[in-house]
Amino acid sequence: MPCAPESRDVNEVLIAITAYLRRVATYNPLVVLVQLLLIGMVVWLIMRALRGTRGARLLKGAALLLGAVYIGIRLVPKNDDWRRIEFLYGHFLVFTFVAVVVAFQPELRRVLIQLGQARFVRGPRGEVEALVEAVFDAAAYLSRNKIGAVIALERSVGLGAIIESGTPIGGELTAQLLNTIFYPGSALHDMGVVIQDGRIAAAGCQFPLAESEDVDPSLGSRHRAALGLAQDSDAVVLVVSEETGRISLACEGQLYLGLPPDSLRDMLLGLIAPRQVRRRKQKEPASAASEDE
Repeated sequence: MPCAPESRDVNEVLIAITAYLRRVATYNPLVVLVQLLLIGMVVWLIMRALRGTRGARLLKGAALLLGAVYIGIRLVPKNDDWRRIEFLYGHFLVFTFVAVVVAFQPELRRVLIQLGQARFVRGPRGEVEALVEAVFDAAAYLSRNKIGAVIALERSVGLGAIIESGTPIGGELTAQLLNTIFYPGSALHDMGVVIQDGRIAAAGCQFPLAESEDVDPSLGSRHRAALGLAQDSDAVVLVVSEETGRISLACEGQLYLGLPPDSLRDMLLGLIAPRQVRRRKQKEPASAASEDE
């Protein structure tokens, strides 16, 4: 009695899986290990570059879908019916590549800018600490008086386009000047300020807004602007809520809400000058031990 079509299909799938496993067993384990390490390194670098951006979740979903479809196509029998699917899948990959370039345009621009620029907002430790202290003092004053503010500190990714959208200042960074800019009634108090090379480069700058699903609905446009800029660049963005006076920080696609003063100062120092802070923390135990002696 001939086998039913369904049984033949199941047998063909089992035969294909068995043949695939036998072929895998013939691979050189060392070569496979090196290949897996290289693939893992590339994936890690890509995910690190996309960490905290809008495209991270999209990349994970697309990778899982394409991987599952690829494995399914490789394991199914190679008859005429399934060869059509394999043909369409090959052309679909070309379309997927174009779609990825379009969908990940902000992330690709961010990575390319990071590769092309070697400038950091990291000067001598004294200059960095003076910068942080000025921003911290301004944030404390604005928080006490419940004055809304958004302040972006440029790091390796240039914010030239953001600066051009505002009013050039080019003034020395002081807490008093920041407080004046954000004081209610000022023509520039509604938008953001960009700090570049230790100076206030521009005020009244328009920051890109994060998607609504990325931000708590209870938060206002300042927090969305801070997170949006942190997703499109590596800038450190400080936010002061006008309603509550709460101080928050956005960096690397993450929004840290309600930071106490001590944590805020340490986070700013750690993000803007991690090397200097690390050296200082390494020296502190040694100095403490010498004092004990």
